[in-house]
Amino acid sequence: MNKMMMTTKRKNNSTYTIYKSSNRGIVDHGWLKSFHTFSFGTYFNPERIQFGALRVFNDDSVEGGMGFGEHPHDNMEIISIPLEGQLEHKDSLGNTTCIKAGEIQVMSAGTGVYHTEYNKNKQTPVKFLQIWIFPKLRNVQPRYDQLDFSSKLEKNTLLQILSPFEHDEGVWIHQDAWMHIGSFDGNHTLDYSLKKKDDGLFIFVIEGSILVDGHILNARDAIGLFELTHFQATVKRNARILLIEVPPLFK
Repeated sequence: MNKMMMTTKRKNNSTYTIYKSSNRGIVDHGWLKSFHTFSFGTYFNPERIQFGALRVFNDDSVEGGMGFGEHPHDNMEIISIPLEGQLEHKDSLGNTTCIKAGEIQVMSAGTGVYHTEYNKNKQTPVKFLQIWIFPKLRNVQPRYDQLDFSSKLEKNTLLQILSPFEHDEGVWIHQDAWMHIGSFDGNHTLDYSLKKKDDGLFIFVIEGSILVDGHILNARDAIGLFELTHFQATVKRNARILLIEVPPLFK
């Protein structure tokens, strides 16, 4: 077993798995470069199927004017978070939209939906995170939503951008999951208390580096933790961080 995939026990009895960026699955179609933390498409790793209810975490880059043709989804909560550029979206629900950095998009596929995703800009790439989470309710009516959270971001503070509740901060999905994002200065202490006992916490370093349990996590590295109620890390170099709390459906 690759050492980067071993589950390690911490002093507080929580367990964690480190996902190094260099150990991700890679798909390169020329117009698309996609890095897969978990098994997806042609990339299969039996040790990397999912993390609790978190099934897919793809780090995508699509060249100018290119994109994904019409394709179907069902019974999955699909979240897109642009990091650079603009991503154009069209779906069978009648939505034609564009999302950019500082925004989040959610599509509850439910009984079924078709959509396309294209780079809005003809000259520069669009880079975005595509995240799939198993829903707790199947065959719901499909729905679409997006939110610009850029004006609410504050330095050295986690901002909630997704939850299970329609009227809570951020967008919502059909699962007991939360997402927070934030930018932090070096030497800042990052703190997060889990919403529910037994949930897992997946932390993805978008930029910079953090120190967790003696391990340095650099840009595009991630760590998944179970059996904890509180998480703390030290920011080593100015960092942008995404935290995802999910139930341990398939721990």
